[in-house]
Amino acid sequence: MKKTLVIIVVCILAVAGFFGFRFYTKYYGNNIQKDGYVLIPHGANFKQILDSITPYVKNKETFADVAKDKELDRYFKPGRYHFENGASNTRLVNMIKAGNQTENSFRIGDFGDMYQMIGKVTKKTELDSLKFINDLNIIAAEKGFRNAEDLKKYFFINTYNFFWTVTPKEFFQKFENQYNDFWTAERKSKEQQSGLTRDQVYALASIVYKESGGKPDEMKTIAGLYLNRYKKGMKLQSDPTVIYAINKQTNFKEPIKRVFYKHLTTPSPYNTYANTGIPPGPICVVDQNSVDAVLNSENNNYIFMCADPARFGFHKFTASAEQHVINAKAYQDWLNSKNIK
Repeated sequence: MKKTLVIIVVCILAVAGFFGFRFYTKYYGNNIQKDGYVLIPHGANFKQILDSITPYVKNKETFADVAKDKELDRYFKPGRYHFENGASNTRLVNMIKAGNQTENSFRIGDFGDMYQMIGKVTKKTELDSLKFINDLNIIAAEKGFRNAEDLKKYFFINTYNFFWTVTPKEFFQKFENQYNDFWTAERKSKEQQSGLTRDQVYALASIVYKESGGKPDEMKTIAGLYLNRYKKGMKLQSDPTVIYAINKQTNFKEPIKRVFYKHLTTPSPYNTYANTGIPPGPICVVDQNSVDAVLNSENNNYIFMCADPARFGFHKFTASAEQHVINAKAYQDWLNSKNIK
């Protein structure tokens, strides 16, 4: 009798252990076969979720069982979710239900216009570029601007993190907050002392950024030079503004490596060879250094600058037209020797 009882207890424990192990494995065991990111869009159904996770899990059926048990088929949040090695079905389901998605990294560079920038950004978002731009156009109109292009000054070159599900409103709000934080009382005071409007500051900063190649070394010197030309009523004659004018006409599809005389008459309010004064807006997204360079420009007497072939990325500055001709000739000879067209 005692022996029979022991056998029964052992059998019960074995069965319990078997089902307990299955339960634990199903709910809490590792079910990842490879790391990756699963994208779950708004409006997805349960089948779409299962199809999305299939390449990353070892057992789709156990995931589906746990998901249904936890009502993932009824309650989930869209997003970009990281499926990493060691994660259980319970962890994965809870992650999606709670909306604990992983942010994506965006690099905002010196884009020539908002459409070019959004075309790159939306490759890492749920929305397409047309929807994004249309919503930004609405935001611009609410602020009294013509369209999204007038929002360019709100952006700074840098790397930012956003969720895949970011909306245009959320996207812009991040940059508007940064813009408002940047314009401290001190910077506003310097802006007022400069005699420039906010749009002129950004337009000049964009020229400074392009002319300097984004390096801060010469930014204040370049800003001082262009302010000298502006105050003297001279045309700024900045090659990047010509390149921008041409790029706008070709939707940035024909890169210009060298500005020739034939380019200088390109009709555009941004062409500073054809027009006197500061362009109506920035020719690219800028960084904070270039804006600060305009607000803290170097006090110099330079009115000419030319790329220095002996120091790649740097320039020769002068107040002499005669010396500038010599500098320009040396640079043109260098371009010809490198067959840069």
